[in-house]
Amino acid sequence: MSGLDRTTFRLTDNLAHTLQSVEVILSTNIGSRVMRRPFGGGVAELLGRAMQPRLFALIQQLVGTAIDLWEPRLSVRRVSFAGSADEVRLGSATIVIEVDYRPRGHLSDFAVERNLSFSVNFAGGAASASVL
Repeated sequence: MSGLDRTTFRLTDNLAHTLQSVEVILSTNIGSRVMRRPFGGGVAELLGRAMQPRLFALIQQLVGTAIDLWEPRLSVRRVSFAGSADEVRLGSATIVIEVDYRPRGHLSDFAVERNLSFSVNFAGGAASASVL
């Protein structure tokens, strides 16, 4: 499956479309979509809070759950953090996500094509994903 890039409106391949989908999921606040209230990641609301181990655990759980719920082409294996504590305090965080990539998962074909690692940067409530 291919799709359109959100900014250039050009055709993208399946992997780029999947990463763009992850950006949308994680940058959408839960309850903000009128016709699909449960859609979203719930992560952007947590940035800027007091750093505690349970906050990191909560973010890891939210990211993993949101991707597993809303992106059938990915199966999350691990979620971890990269960057410094000061970046997180200032509202910017980098999350490294390891997944099984299933290019036809949206068609109920859950055959794993490959393992994939990518990072998601959060800054000012927006998310951007890039393959490592």
